Amino acid sequence: MAAKKQVPLRLSESLYNALAQWAEDDFRSVNGQIEYLLTECVKQRKKDGKYVSKQIDVPPELDIH
Repeated sequence: MAAKKQVPLRLSESLYNALAQWAEDDFRSVNGQIEYLLTECVKQRKKDGKYVSKQIDVPPELDIH
């Protein structure tokens, strides 16, 4: 099994808190939740053959206050 890569990641406090709550709901660590979500996105992209939005660099408006 290949070693996992470490990636520094900066998140807003509100996004982190939302991910932490979601991770808790799914009985995962925050790191595990992020890895799970990214894996699902990659699977979906491979399945659909679609790329992410052209506006990927535009921060999303999240209602997580």
